[in-house]
Amino acid sequence: MTNLAQTPLSERLRSLVDTVQHNERTLRRFQNVELRLIGAQDFAAFLDTLFSHLPQEFALANVTLWLDDHAPMLLELLEPFALRAHDHAHLKTSREAGLVAQSLCEGNRPWLGRPGGLDENARHAFFGAAPADVPASAILLPLTAGTSVSGYLCLGSDDPTRFGAGMATDILERFASIVAASLDNVAHRERLKQLGMTDALTSLANRRYFDERLREELMRAARYHTPVACLFIDIDGFKHINDSHGHQTGDRALVAVAACVRQQVRLGDTVARYGGEEFAALLQGDRADAMVVAERVRLAVEKLEVRDERGERLALTVSIGVAARAVGGTADEAMSLGQAMMEEADRAMYRAKRGGRNRIEAQVEPGDQAG
Repeated sequence: MTNLAQTPLSERLRSLVDTVQHNERTLRRFQNVELRLIGAQDFAAFLDTLFSHLPQEFALANVTLWLDDHAPMLLELLEPFALRAHDHAHLKTSREAGLVAQSLCEGNRPWLGRPGGLDENARHAFFGAAPADVPASAILLPLTAGTSVSGYLCLGSDDPTRFGAGMATDILERFASIVAASLDNVAHRERLKQLGMTDALTSLANRRYFDERLREELMRAARYHTPVACLFIDIDGFKHINDSHGHQTGDRALVAVAACVRQQVRLGDTVARYGGEEFAALLQGDRADAMVVAERVRLAVEKLEVRDERGERLALTVSIGVAARAVGGTADEAMSLGQAMMEEADRAMYRAKRGGRNRIEAQVEPGDQAG
């Protein structure tokens, strides 16, 4: 290896210029990625930049991100159903991976080295069991917000010498701070979006969100020729509860029924406060499936323990209308079928009211999916 002090001055100057130019190019490339992260309008765009654009820009073998799903702003962002929608193998939330990262990054300092040298449990927790997923060398960067760590970003390379002890990490640490700030921005944007689609009292989706999900689900059902079902659920005698016990008691009843309905449907189904004391549920399945869910809801509400202002138990019941459709045809035809299904469920709910309340009625018309 040539001693720089012994080389001619012109060669040393050329070497320094090359180094400066290389660093400038690297900084510009990082800045391009950072601008994409800062401008990400949602979590999907943020993840796409990290998992697709970043490795292409810097010829990385893989990028792995561990996020603390107990961090206040990340809790809803990383809710299991939302996580599955992104389906990224390199997005980690397991406690084991977090503990591994924490132990490697002592004092919140980056860790550099060869993951192949880690013990098997640590390697599997962060990189997975497949040998192909374990990079030859890697750098693990804490994502810090103030004094707390919200996650860890791992950049992996097929070159065993790319990330090693003694390497300068200033640029990468700066990049990690941009990733942490961008993550916070995305979480706030997603939260604001959710607030616009959420009923403030019950924390269920609102009608606007339900109508959007109905459109999406109808398009999916038309593509795969699967049935879709809808429940319209109305609290019986709710006006009497408000008039006799006051709006605070009425609000408690609404919150309790909302939570009860949410607990009785599957994770991928949509439940919304449709208006007043009325709720709607959009289910994947035929009428037989929907009738089973409706009966679960009816029984669960009947058993609710909600107290009035004197501590006496309120007798809460619901009337439920059920309708289902086998969806097919064009997008316009699917939307038309969906609208008909909603109207049928609404009419069926009013039939349940007229039939004595605390009951379920299913609208039976030509074109219904009988299951």
